[in-house]
Parts: sequence; structure tokens; C-alpha cells
Amino acid sequence: MAFSAAESTQRAVAVTIDNDTLSVDLSDGRSIAIPLAWYPRLAHAEPAERANWRLIAGGEGIHWPDLDEDVPVSALLAGKHSAESRASLQRWLNGRTG
Repeated sequence: MAFSAAESTQRAVAVTIDNDTLSVDLSDGRSIAIPLAWYPRLAHAEPAERANWRLIAGGEGIHWPDLDEDVPVSALLAGKHSAESRASLQRWLNGRTG
């Protein structure tokens, strides 16, 4: 599927996260909602960790410093899940439990 230049330059302006969904408001007025299950680090995070995010690259992505997670808006628009391997996620989870 091809995307127009407008699709590739969309920027996040606001982020809302609950226990199941990552919702992102875009600069063109749209809002998109993505299941947290697509991003396992977000799904396994505590609410306070999920709430600690910031926009990066002028809104081209979202960064969670407590989780070492970056999600590009272009990936959300393309319907791409996290590319993190199971082994990497398991190492991260093991590091969280001490």
C-alpha cells in the first residue's frame, strides 16, 4: 500500500493511554487508537511509566524514557506492531523483576 507525503509527515500532538489502548491525536485533526498489545513494553508497564512520555522529532514519534520505548507515528499509521524480538522483550522483563 502506498502512502502519500501527507501521511508520512503526520505528527502527534497528544497522547492518551489507558490499560488497553494507545490513542494519538494527529496534527491533521485525526485520532488513532492502537491496542497496547501491539507494543508489549507499554502493555507490561505500570500506569505511571506509560504516563511518562514525550513527543520526539517535532511529534514524528513518541518516547517513553522509563521503558526505553520509541514509537514512530508513521508506524502507527501503517499498522505496524512492535518489531522487538521475544528474546529482547524477555530480557527487558527479566531486568524489571530484578
